Amino acid sequence: MDVAIVSFRIAVDTGGTFSDVVVANDSSGELWINKAATTPERIFDGVAEALQVEAASHDLSLEELLNETELFVYGTTHTTNAILTGSTAKTAFITTAGHPDTLVLREGGKLNPFDFRHTYPEPYIPKHLTFEIEERIDAEGNVVVALNEELVAAIIADLKHLEIEAVSVCLLWSIMNPIHEQRIGELLSVQLPNVPFTLSHALNPIIREYRRASSASIDASLKPLMQVHLHQMENDLREAGLGGELLVGTSFGGVLTADQVADRPIYSVNSAPAMAPIAGRAYAGSDEAGVIICDMGGTSFDVSLIRDGYIKFSRETWLGEQYTGHMTGLSAVDVKNIGAGGGSIAWIDPGGLLRAGPQSAGADPGPACYGKGGTKPTVTDAAVVLGYIDPKYFLAGRIHLSSESAREAIQKEIAEPLNMSVEQAAHAILTLANEHMVSAISDITINEGIDPRESLIVAGGGAGGMTIGRIADTLGCERVLVPRTAGTLSACGGLFSNIVSEFSASKRTDTNEFDFEGINNTLLSLGEEMNEFFERLKTPTDQRRREFFVEARYPYQAWELEVPINFDQVKGESEVEHLVESFHAAHERVFGVSEPGQHVECIYWKARATAMLPESPLDLVSEKGSADRESWTSPAWFGDETAEDTSRHHGSMLTHGDRITGPSVIQEPTTTVVVYPGWSAVVNEHGDYMMEREAPKEVR
Repeated sequence: MDVAIVSFRIAVDTGGTFSDVVVANDSSGELWINKAATTPERIFDGVAEALQVEAASHDLSLEELLNETELFVYGTTHTTNAILTGSTAKTAFITTAGHPDTLVLREGGKLNPFDFRHTYPEPYIPKHLTFEIEERIDAEGNVVVALNEELVAAIIADLKHLEIEAVSVCLLWSIMNPIHEQRIGELLSVQLPNVPFTLSHALNPIIREYRRASSASIDASLKPLMQVHLHQMENDLREAGLGGELLVGTSFGGVLTADQVADRPIYSVNSAPAMAPIAGRAYAGSDEAGVIICDMGGTSFDVSLIRDGYIKFSRETWLGEQYTGHMTGLSAVDVKNIGAGGGSIAWIDPGGLLRAGPQSAGADPGPACYGKGGTKPTVTDAAVVLGYIDPKYFLAGRIHLSSESAREAIQKEIAEPLNMSVEQAAHAILTLANEHMVSAISDITINEGIDPRESLIVAGGGAGGMTIGRIADTLGCERVLVPRTAGTLSACGGLFSNIVSEFSASKRTDTNEFDFEGINNTLLSLGEEMNEFFERLKTPTDQRRREFFVEARYPYQAWELEVPINFDQVKGESEVEHLVESFHAAHERVFGVSEPGQHVECIYWKARATAMLPESPLDLVSEKGSADRESWTSPAWFGDETAEDTSRHHGSMLTHGDRITGPSVIQEPTTTVVVYPGWSAVVNEHGDYMMEREAPKEVR
């Protein structure tokens, strides 16, 4: 008797409100998706709940599902939350004598340069845990002052007395000669063997001192936390039956092994938002020149860009407000996020103005409509009051919402103080939240020279389909793609991701006097690091992808632009000319101007190694168990004086080619798609919804 071989791949995204799971059935080519409330005390509990529900709906136990799983991709906000809440390890910072204020001064900027009322914010590592070491290496890599090892030993003794849990080391010009940082690492390993440390030259070999110091400090402070967290997560998965490999999402849009991330946990900062554009690119296809990825969850709204198939990367990743927050300093998927999600709390400021966010109700107690004790009105409560969300079909009916609690919260906190009806107040809440999201999209697109009106929007997140039609209306966009898996977009990105690692080096040269030997040696070294990465993973030759980039600028500019290069060695002037022309084109795209004929200063060189994983299916299998599959009509409020009759549909009843005209609501198990008046939605070949503007319509 033949036994059918079944194998699965699972991706998980644990957000501040919900944990999303996506299961790819490699045997049937189907996707299964589900959600459960995030359980911060033990992340696995919420993940297990969602997986158990999905497994049971396909006549499997959780143990059977996990036992047949080849890859389990885990995306987490654990590191980001730890940084923002200050719950990282007690970390010391060791630096060159005379430079203790690197983390204090940051890069010297501020959003309002003429506001002198505010002092510098607190550094990532407190001044009393900053230690100066007598040593000095110059910009050419020469030892000017030898390392004072007696002082190092004395400082390490102090660290032991202070019960330091992690150590960050960043010395001047260690990227040119790391001998002193390496020696400090050796001494730390001997005298504090159980205390993890990070050496800046090994993690982020860039010239800018603050960025290198910041990345080393953030990484070190996360090591104790993430080593415990990932160990616990893997133990929980193994005990539950996981038979395959655990991979962890990273901020550069790929995955690495759990051990690799535990060794460099800064790679997991902002890793969950970085997965959304991976999924967005898969759903949008290769024909779209410009794609805007919007991911609206319970606590945040994330925006990212894809241009000509390339996801935009940046070194400008701030945790918190620009200049006053903390910077990772690493190249990562460029994601702009704001505190606007389904759980964003609406409130009235002392001046009597309505606000939405950035405070969030989170998963516990959550919005008032959850009935778990929350009393503050949220965006989700507003959507319930307006008739967009069916209280009986939230998470496919697993959670019943209370429309009475939603109305009561909005009535008490917003409608009465502003002398409005409950519906008017709910519409105002949603409109205000939408304006925040429109602003975020405008910032990231216009700054990159992209006209949002000419771009395709891919909307994701549990609350994404609920608001994206109105956002697109305001932006003047004509098309919006809402995948049926929109509620788990970032988790889907984990399935579509490959194993990716990046390697970088600082090596300055000018295209007028190009250092062929020095640059080729740098590229050769990066190539060797990539080969070691592939060999360590035992990646087949035909599944290896190598990409090279240079970060360059015009002479005397302050900042660089990242430019892809199509060679791994600079053999002659033709490669140099290609580099220069590529930089001119990138500068024209971003700033609207270029300087043909001007030479280019190359600062950093980067290599991206990608171990290709099997492709995941795009098609979502229909959910089981819903009783009523027919369309029906009920009132919903779109800003007029009275509600409009609105058709409602279960997504599983719609097939390829079906057209739904607004006002309509399409109910999916993990999201709600609102087709606003003046718009229509067509079901494409994958069962996703392509929303299109039918005629210009005034935004109400």
